[in-house]
Amino acid sequence: MDRTELAFAVAKVSRLRGEFRLRSGVVATEYFDKYRFEADPALLRAITDSLVNLVPPATDALAGLELGGVPLATALSLRTGLPAVFVRKRPKEYGTCRLAEGGDIAGARLGDVQRSLAFRRARFLTSRSH
Repeated sequence: MDRTELAFAVAKVSRLRGEFRLRSGVVATEYFDKYRFEADPALLRAITDSLVNLVPPATDALAGLELGGVPLATALSLRTGLPAVFVRKRPKEYGTCRLAEGGDIAGARLGDVQRSLAFRRARFLTSRSH
């Protein structure tokens, strides 16, 4: 699947129309639901394949931000062999009280897979609006 086909496949699955209250309180008529493509094994595999070459060579681990980045980091970890860490919005208040689970991130060079994908999506949407 080339990049254009992938972008259209993601949009077909994840771009919803209706009435959606956003975190800000604003009501939108369109919504991008990343969990829809993350739950689709074939689409998640195609996305992961497209991200492999974007991982900088000096990356020590792949960071998946809570919650949406966790499936992407896991899938990309399986594809690249790099360890994944799962980063919380704030440290857990019990048990290990860690900000990140899955490995020690002190001094590690992390690749933020969710932001990489969000950047590519923004570029696609911008190019489609012209």
